[in-house]
Amino acid sequence: MSRTPHRDTERHGTRPIRSRLVDPDHALLSNLLLARGVVDRAAHRRTDLAWQAERRADPGSRVLRVVDGSALVTRDQGAAALAFSSPDASGPDLAFLGVDEDDVAYFAEHASERRDPADGESWADLRMVGAALGARDAGLMVTAVALDNWLRTHARCPRCGTPTEFNAGGWSRRCPEDGSDHFPRTDPAIIVLVRDRDDRALLGRQGRWAEGWFSTLAGFVESGESAEAALRREVREESGVVIGERLDDIRYLGSQPWPFPCSLMLGYHAWTDSPAHEADGDEIAEVRWFSRDELADACSRGEVRLPPAVSIARRLVERWYGAELPGDWSRPPPVPR
Repeated sequence: MSRTPHRDTERHGTRPIRSRLVDPDHALLSNLLLARGVVDRAAHRRTDLAWQAERRADPGSRVLRVVDGSALVTRDQGAAALAFSSPDASGPDLAFLGVDEDDVAYFAEHASERRDPADGESWADLRMVGAALGARDAGLMVTAVALDNWLRTHARCPRCGTPTEFNAGGWSRRCPEDGSDHFPRTDPAIIVLVRDRDDRALLGRQGRWAEGWFSTLAGFVESGESAEAALRREVREESGVVIGERLDDIRYLGSQPWPFPCSLMLGYHAWTDSPAHEADGDEIAEVRWFSRDELADACSRGEVRLPPAVSIARRLVERWYGAELPGDWSRPPPVPR
């Protein structure tokens, strides 16, 4: 990752003007930890009830039990793996997650209660173990948790209020009263690291966070709004910083699902010529500009803590910083419930 400033500027009267781009790295972010996945979703099997019944009777199929965003995992020297079970052909409805390259079928059980962990197992959510899971397990758990969040909160038809029925392998719910089908929702949100013409980075602290916890700015895309318009609006609302209208003022870098409960984070870097800033005092309690040396010094002294490796926010900061950041610069991990 380049640590070269995004562009050269030169003075023309009192206004800086752009010259050539000097950052050669236009590649998208790679290896976003919650965007990984190697299992074929095999959507054509979601309505194949005979095939699903056959796979649910196969002890080689794997079931992931999900309860309120958590699943059972095993850990080994920093790595983690999902703890699967065999399906029960006469058990509850299971959401179909996909098939791997060995033709093993994966399902999710959306349970209301946790069972006692076996030896070596523990309950964990994605914030706790997402970075430690392999690509297969990360993709399966993200999908299972996202479906679980939707299935638990959309049990009734939004048109008439009738309880809906499990359908299409857990990928839709059908209203038996009016015949309407309803599908999992995904809420697009922008997340952005803002940079000024001195190539400093703007980070903010939410009011509900502990002192010293900083991250990139983010917000939901509203109805009838483009992602780029949402970015400019959210940055201005939260920090008072204005992002220009030129094409090279915003660069899209990649996306990552964030099932807390149903977001898709669209990651950007953006540049401003007007670094004057003021936190909105509502959602954002504090905003600060950091040079690379200032950020390193503040994090090394424990004054500032950054998002964990599992988040796209961390990768946006690392992209600007020019290197992977030390793990002890992260916020403390969540306390298991």
